[in-house]
Amino acid sequence: MWFSFWRSRDRFSLDELRYLTNQLQKVQIVNDVNKDFVIEALRSIAELLTYGDQHDSSFFEFFMEKQVMGEFIRILKISKTVTVSLQLLQTISILIQNLRREHAIYYMFSNEHVNYLITYSFDFRNEELLSYYISFLRAISGKLNKNTISLLLKTQGEEVVSFPLYVEAIRFAFHEESMVRTAVRAITLNVYHVGDEFVNKFIASAPHSDYFSNLVSFFRDQCINLSKLFSERPKNPCSESVSAMLAKVDEIEDNLYYFSDVISAGIPVVGSLITDNILQLLILPLLFPALQIDADSNLKIGAVTSLYLLCCILRIVKIKDLANTIAAALLYPLETFAANSEVKINGYVSGNNCANESEEPLVDSVTPVNAGQLCVDIPNKATSSQVHPGGIIAERDFSCSHLSLRETLLSYVTDGDDARALGSLSVLATLLQTKELDESMLDGLGILPQRKQHKKLLLQALVGEGSGEEQLFSFESGSARDSISSELDGYLKKLKEQYGVSIGGAAASPRIRRNQDSYRNCRSALVQETKGIWVDLLITVLCDQWKKCKRAIEASSPRKEPKCILLPFQKLNSEDIPAESSFTAGERMSELVKVFVLLHQLQIFSLGRTLPEQPPIQPQIDIPEISRARAAGLDVSGPKPGTEAKFVHALPCRIAFERGKERHFHFLAVSVGTLGWVLLAEELPLKQNYGIVRVAAPLAGTNPRIDDKHARWLHLRIRPSTLPFLDAPKSGTPGETRIKSLVDGRWTLAFRDDKSCKTALSMILEEINLQNMEVERRLKPVLDLEL
Repeated sequence: MWFSFWRSRDRFSLDELRYLTNQLQKVQIVNDVNKDFVIEALRSIAELLTYGDQHDSSFFEFFMEKQVMGEFIRILKISKTVTVSLQLLQTISILIQNLRREHAIYYMFSNEHVNYLITYSFDFRNEELLSYYISFLRAISGKLNKNTISLLLKTQGEEVVSFPLYVEAIRFAFHEESMVRTAVRAITLNVYHVGDEFVNKFIASAPHSDYFSNLVSFFRDQCINLSKLFSERPKNPCSESVSAMLAKVDEIEDNLYYFSDVISAGIPVVGSLITDNILQLLILPLLFPALQIDADSNLKIGAVTSLYLLCCILRIVKIKDLANTIAAALLYPLETFAANSEVKINGYVSGNNCANESEEPLVDSVTPVNAGQLCVDIPNKATSSQVHPGGIIAERDFSCSHLSLRETLLSYVTDGDDARALGSLSVLATLLQTKELDESMLDGLGILPQRKQHKKLLLQALVGEGSGEEQLFSFESGSARDSISSELDGYLKKLKEQYGVSIGGAAASPRIRRNQDSYRNCRSALVQETKGIWVDLLITVLCDQWKKCKRAIEASSPRKEPKCILLPFQKLNSEDIPAESSFTAGERMSELVKVFVLLHQLQIFSLGRTLPEQPPIQPQIDIPEISRARAAGLDVSGPKPGTEAKFVHALPCRIAFERGKERHFHFLAVSVGTLGWVLLAEELPLKQNYGIVRVAAPLAGTNPRIDDKHARWLHLRIRPSTLPFLDAPKSGTPGETRIKSLVDGRWTLAFRDDKSCKTALSMILEEINLQNMEVERRLKPVLDLEL
């Protein structure tokens, strides 16, 4: 029978379709003998119907008349080979995808044939069969609209009681194969975006609504795995570990974009389900407790990963209730969440009500999350005028968790490592840029820019609301207010009633000065750097950091994706650099300047002022007439090897750069503005009292010292002239920049007598003092910011 299939006929004709159909109807069992004919017949029928849909409607009329869909189902039932099942699924998928006529799709979806295939017991242990089946479901979902979806439903009255396409698809929502998960998500989105009221009610009702809690639980597990990869990276700092972490980051962000796509379908109940589950299963029990300053090693998620995830959730999942609830929760003491971080993997917490966080939970006694009350006290609600990004507690006990989450974020900015500082700043910046967040929430958190506060008070004054006019024109405009907006109060109430975070009386929470402490501490440290080893580069580094920070603050959105929080920071890999070296001091100076510039610009930004292009630094002055540099005939560019210098204050000395090879020089220390050098010059034989500079080294950091046993010997430390990481190359392994190891040099100068040695010491100290004073003078405007 099947051999006649190969006879010569017009391939794209109704006769061909009739012939193939007749041959299929004669098949009584499908086995290894005739399976090839059946497979080729199914494939050819799909091809003919697709051709007919575009050229001749009689093809599909024949398909309906002969009830070929029923024949397909019969073939499936009598088939004993998986290859026929594969071809049948592919054939129907091709038909559904390519049929353009609306009545053709209606026919395909009617008579329960498609639903029969959807619910058929395929052997999904065969991965290829599963792939074809999921593609089949996806093809169906691509043709859904408010008319066609009804053909795939079973209803009682106006209530949907069965929807096989959706129910069977979400069975594979958490399959180990990512392509299957992606396809299932595409199917669900096609269902959600139809916008059928009764279907929406079906998917939001139990047990189908469990899909959303399972979805968040699956996402939570991915977050825990990401944190594990991040914590293990220092032990295995190779490119493969970074790649694995980035792959997990992509999965996590894909999950969040899926949440966002689901929400965009506009199903209010589903949006609430996602919000509640993200808060109850992830943010409240895991992300917030992870922000402890003294983190518990048993926490499933680390602080840096938590900060990254908070940024991503706020940026991608655009739900107003979710954003505002997160913001309101930041006002709670960290201990609120730290004491209740033992959430079970299935969404339960221990039965104790957390009156004492040191108590051991009853492992076998569990109650639902909503039943467990988080009993805490809320600190006095502060407004922007009380706390700003620069503010932090000068003296605090990090061993306790009485800081609010907001204060913890601010403490990371000033006292945390690079990753936590960047993460906290990213969270604060994301909050500022989250359009779903009410301005009153930013005001309650103390990060609402003052120009927006002024605008708000002006509006209140114009419409005659409250005391807006008094606050607007008072000396302490925007100063401490005892109440915050009803919006914030509403979300605090929601945290209590819906998520079990109860509000107690006034708590003994540390008071934070407006924004002074950390900035002043940093300013004091910077003043000390004007007497430090790298004083000559201090202004250069500050100007460079000013430009970088200004660009970042004024950017309309963060310059980097949140994933940069997790990536290793560019650190120098120079071996055997001692802690007391000038190189280490230079790193400390550079980091201090970064923090100072950031806090300084945040002060200006929060006051609503415009950031200047350059820091307010005094201009340099000409070389004074009475100075060693002027007497030596040097100009503002300073000395270079080969420069001619006059020996007015120079002192003869000897030094050996190599063992046994002593050389005679004249020593001179000079400063020119913020720069300074120690010079060794060779006397010109034909020009009395003049010489040629042979060696010039930085004056700063020389740390001059007369030898304890030899009063004519003067010891100097000679540091490099620049910091290599200021121009570090952007290459190599992520997070690591290899540099040439630069170590400090040591000079021992031998003078003619004790007096000459002491004179040289005094010369160096005097020039260092002049250099330090000039740097401090030029920095005075930037150090004297009016707070």
